[in-house]
Amino acid sequence: MGGENVEGTSAFVPQRRKAALVLLSVTLIWGATFIWMKQALNALEVEIQVFGKFPVVAYLVALRFLIAMVLVLAVFPKTMNGLRSKSVWTGGAILGGLMLVGFVSQMVALDDINPATSAFLTSLYVVMTALLTMRMSQHPPRRALYWGVLLATVGAAFIEGPPHLSWGWGEIITVACALFFALHIIFTQKLTLEMDPLMLTLTSFMVVGFGSLALAVGSASEAVEMMTQVLQRDGVLLPVFLLGVGGSFFCLVALNMYQRHMHPVQAAIIYAFEPVWATVFGLGLGLVDWTWWIPFGGGVLLIGNILVEITSPDEGDKTPTNA
Repeated sequence: MGGENVEGTSAFVPQRRKAALVLLSVTLIWGATFIWMKQALNALEVEIQVFGKFPVVAYLVALRFLIAMVLVLAVFPKTMNGLRSKSVWTGGAILGGLMLVGFVSQMVALDDINPATSAFLTSLYVVMTALLTMRMSQHPPRRALYWGVLLATVGAAFIEGPPHLSWGWGEIITVACALFFALHIIFTQKLTLEMDPLMLTLTSFMVVGFGSLALAVGSASEAVEMMTQVLQRDGVLLPVFLLGVGGSFFCLVALNMYQRHMHPVQAAIIYAFEPVWATVFGLGLGLVDWTWWIPFGGGVLLIGNILVEITSPDEGDKTPTNA
């Protein structure tokens, strides 16, 4: 990657800390997406029984990312210029394809495993990010990041209690999902340093939005009727709108703009806060029962992030641009 996009030494630390706060706010909203998706799915119980869970959820994902796509075009109209660039389309296809496969894997597996097991296996993306970064880079992460990886993985895994593994298809698919999320973190770091992050955001949203729509249409026996009934069902449009505006538009624009100022492993450790916020919101709405695993998991995860932050060298993590 070109060195012209790397911050100078004097500006790196405040930029990195600002990025850390922005990415932490991303995890807060991602935690809320659990509630919004739950509300939409609860309202669509009839449609799920009639048409199946996969096409309904794929359609919700399509709506979410198509809303975000329209917002990017409205707020950042210059991103249209990126649609004429082959490299931007290639980058958007990589990021969007990884997100699409990750979302689909996660939604398929959730039918077969409990939330605690899903949280544990999905949290393995933190470990996978570290391993892949070490493999793909000539400059492996510093030692403190490995401790942060361990603490973040344990914290995210046990936030809803000890996972119970049986290693059926649900568990295997969820591990694959974690791998794709890890690859998304690494390629976000790489590609947003090489080209315009907002243009990449637009093309990746188009890939996820239209890709999910194709999956919904292809997997539903009566696609038009399914889509019509979903849009007309009370209690669906508001959560989907919030998913599009908050979960996709704000979160992924922020991620693509700010993650490049951090080491990808440190970003993955911060992202592990998502199940903490989801659990907090679930507690507030009575969707999750209180257990002492909640402060244990959240506390361990917080310690991991603090350890990484206080041991960060003043010159910042000199993330190699080819990592």
